[in-house]
Amino acid sequence: SLKSYENTQNSSDTNLNKRTKTIYTPLELQFIEMKKQYKDAVLCVECGYKYRFFGEDAEIAAKELNIYCHQDHNFMTASIPSHRLFVHVRRLVAKGYKVGVVKQMETAALKAAGENKSSVFTRKLTALYTKSTLIGEDILLNKLNDSVDVEEVTTDVPDNYLLCVCENGENLKDRKKGDIVIGIMAIQPTTGEVIFDSFRDGASRLELESRVLRLQPVEIILPSSLSDQSGKLINSITSM
Repeated sequence: SLKSYENTQNSSDTNLNKRTKTIYTPLELQFIEMKKQYKDAVLCVECGYKYRFFGEDAEIAAKELNIYCHQDHNFMTASIPSHRLFVHVRRLVAKGYKVGVVKQMETAALKAAGENKSSVFTRKLTALYTKSTLIGEDILLNKLNDSVDVEEVTTDVPDNYLLCVCENGENLKDRKKGDIVIGIMAIQPTTGEVIFDSFRDGASRLELESRVLRLQPVEIILPSSLSDQSGKLINSITSM
C-alpha cells in the first residue's frame, strides 16, 4: 500500500503545475511532451474541428494572426478552424517561424468504440514547415473548404531555395590564410531543381558571396563548425 501511495504521489508531482499548484490536463501533458521535442517550432495541435496553440505559441499566434488568446487551465490558448489551417501556417512561416502540425491519429468514432475511450486522443507531429519547405502540395487545395479563397494560399509561392554549405581546409597553411574549398547544394522543393558546386575561395569569400546573392536562398543550413570568414559573410547577408 505504501509503495502504491508513493507511486501515486510521484505521478501527481509530475502532473502538477508547480507555479499554480493545479493539475495539468491530459491534453496539456501531451503538449508539454511534444514541445520538449520541438522547442523551436510553433505547434498547431488538432483538437476536433479546430487547431489549438498553447502557451508562448498561443501568444505568437495571437500577435501574428490577429486572433484571440485567453487563459484556459494552465496555459494561454488560441485556436483556428481546421479548414483555415494552411492559410495561417503560411502566414506564420512568412513571418519566419518554424511551424509544426500535430494531428489526431484517431477519429472520434473509433475512439468511442475502442477500449481506450476514456484516454486522451493519440496525436503526433505530421509536418514541420519552414520557408523553404512549404510547397504547393502541402496546401491540400482539393480538401480546402469553399470558404477559403484559393488565391489567398497560392499567390505567395516564390522560388524558395534551401541552401546547404560545407567547407574543407585542405591543410593547416590554407586554413591560416583563410583559403578553403567550399561545397554548396541548393534545392528548390517546389520544382525539384537541384544546384550543386564546389570551388576554392579566398579569405574575402567573394566566390561564396556571389553564389549566395545569385541564389537568394530563404533558408541556409550550415555545418556545426564554420570558418570565421564564412560565418561573418553569411551573417552580413542574412542580416540584410
